[in-house]
Amino acid sequence: MAKDLFVAKSSELPDGERKIVPNGNNEIGVYRVKGQLFAYSNLCPHQGGPACEGLLMAQVEEVIADDKTYQGMRFNHDDMHIVCPWHGWEFHLDNGIACADPKFKLRKYDVVERGDEIYVVT
Repeated sequence: MAKDLFVAKSSELPDGERKIVPNGNNEIGVYRVKGQLFAYSNLCPHQGGPACEGLLMAQVEEVIADDKTYQGMRFNHDDMHIVCPWHGWEFHLDNGIACADPKFKLRKYDVVERGDEIYVVT
């Protein structure tokens, strides 16, 4: 049976921030990015590292001109990545799927905002 886990008051999780909350013997990382809420298990499927304690960064893309010449790199802020601090594995924020190998993903949780409070459905 699902239960709601209190995360924080809405004002305590501003845009671009995260909060890690205990859930029994595990932890859940909750993010607010561009007004949306996301929640994932703080357990990297690679080697069990604390995935949600790493960086949250925009995807790095190489820029190639029409003539196929390399123009440098840019950040794509429409595709944010969770980066596990142990070995740098990256996961798409919107779905938790590993960028390098889609067979791996972070466990995703539903997260809701009711009034001025945020909850994860566990």
